[in-house]
Amino acid sequence: MNIPEWTKPALVGAGAGAIALAVVGFNWGGWMTATAAAKMSDKGSTAAVATALTPYCLENAKDDPMAASVMAELKTANSYKRRGIVEKAGWATPLGEEKPDRALAENCLDALNDSI
Repeated sequence: MNIPEWTKPALVGAGAGAIALAVVGFNWGGWMTATAAAKMSDKGSTAAVATALTPYCLENAKDDPMAASVMAELKTANSYKRRGIVEKAGWATPLGEEKPDRALAENCLDALNDSI
């Protein structure tokens, strides 16, 4: 079987084109792997749930008999300790959960910033 002499340059060109297409597609074309898409989806759904539960957190803060002392503690605390204070108060713990939700605590703290 005779292979034409243009076959090798054509295959090298096709391979280089495929590599260039993949580089351009993943870097600038918006392509992503299934794992990256799943992570993006998880992040978005976590943010949506936290946003939806923020009124619940604010209601917990309003109904808490210790709210005045917690708010005073929030006023004096450093910014990086405030989320922990909201979590410790139990305001960011959804019904049926044992642990507070971090994203909910951050959203609740953002909503409480008006009163701090």
